[in-house]
Amino acid sequence: MSEQGARRGQEDDWWRQLYGEDGAEGAGGGGAAGDAAQAGAAPAAGAPTGAGPADVGPAEASDTLDERVASVLRTVGPPGWGDRPPPQPTPADAPDRAAPAGGAPPDETSPRPEPDRPAPPADETPTPGPVPPGEPPARRVPSPPPPPSEPIPLKATGPGARPREVARSAPPPTPAVTYIGDRPPTYEAEPAALPAADPAALDELVPDTALEGAQYGSLTLRAASQRGDSARYRGDVRRDALLTARFGAGRHALILVAVATGRPAVEGAHRAARDACGWIGGAVGRSYTQLAEDIRADRRGDLKAGLQRLTDRSYGKLRARALERGGPPEQYTAALRCLLLPADPDCRTRVFFGVGAGGLFRLRDGAWTDLEPVATDHGTLAPIPAPISATDAPDRPGPGLPHGPGTAEYPAHPEPFLFHAAFARPGDALLLCSAGLAEPLRQEPAFAAHLADRWSTPEPPGLVPFLATAQLRAKGHAKDRTAVAVWEA
Repeated sequence: MSEQGARRGQEDDWWRQLYGEDGAEGAGGGGAAGDAAQAGAAPAAGAPTGAGPADVGPAEASDTLDERVASVLRTVGPPGWGDRPPPQPTPADAPDRAAPAGGAPPDETSPRPEPDRPAPPADETPTPGPVPPGEPPARRVPSPPPPPSEPIPLKATGPGARPREVARSAPPPTPAVTYIGDRPPTYEAEPAALPAADPAALDELVPDTALEGAQYGSLTLRAASQRGDSARYRGDVRRDALLTARFGAGRHALILVAVATGRPAVEGAHRAARDACGWIGGAVGRSYTQLAEDIRADRRGDLKAGLQRLTDRSYGKLRARALERGGPPEQYTAALRCLLLPADPDCRTRVFFGVGAGGLFRLRDGAWTDLEPVATDHGTLAPIPAPISATDAPDRPGPGLPHGPGTAEYPAHPEPFLFHAAFARPGDALLLCSAGLAEPLRQEPAFAAHLADRWSTPEPPGLVPFLATAQLRAKGHAKDRTAVAVWEA
């Protein structure tokens, strides 16, 4: 037997093991036919080399390696794999598959090109066939893990499940105006030092700022009082005092707003301002029924005489208190300015009275009008009427009260008594203020224009915006300031 016949016999044994005992004869027949065929000339490439297996009948086509691979795929592969036609050799592969000249058989040990196998479906994995003897088992490469699925979007529910809107770029806020002028004032805007306290008189401490507000009928009230820049820097007490009080109820109620300022650089000046507000408030409260009736009836002559009498009594108490403290009465005094506001919505008469420096202004149609009354009564001591109660007794000098400043030999108040009654129209704003605010309002046009712009709104400002506007600073104006504004609906 030739060498080629021996090799063909080894192949027949491999096919016999592959198909089992049933294909032994066919495999052997194929081997005999191969031996007989190899006795002559070497077969040409693609010529029949032997019969096929017995279970498939005699081979009518050439028994090539591709036919054998296709047979194996039909046996061990998924359905339909063996039905595909084997790939045809390309011209580049033809010289490698052709038999060498001289009848020499092709080298079986040379690597043969891998036939193109169709890719298995995505959901199927090919079953590996039996491993031929003498070859190591094929290493199974694990399939790559499937790509992670995209997360399922969860729809939020509940009261806060509204879609978030894209934030629009808002315009930058307008910087707040804190002072008027080419340069800021000398002192800082915020408080620096607290006033000194007496452990035995802690009830006399005065806060840095006081804020008040109310609304009755057609009027809205805003009031603020604060220390000036100079007092905040030096740690002085606020010398401005503010009193807001309501007497009565309903349509017959009467609202009193009093503003007092003690003398500068005088010890106890804040006490004098507080006493002036308290005593005028008590006097008005005891006579509020008659005062409210006179205001509604527009009896201005009676109002002026009665309010001047009440003011004189209050200053008489200041004189007496100064003598009790052992100080000169001309120093224990204060500038006093008051407003009387009826709560009756049908009455729009507003009454002002007082003594000393300050301001009374009206804001109408965006413009300020100075309503400061012309003084007609200069420093003459009004007759002191009989005391209304025992608390008013110090108004009249007693037997042991020495004569001097503040008694019958000296005027009760060296400055004139001021009185003004005005009718308010809807949209008006009436401003009563101490000298610390009246001076820049009269002397600084930009200051007056800024306040007019902020307070000429359809609705009255809140407490905090009102205080912020009243705190507007101007160089050279560092006194305590108090502002009382009344808006008419």
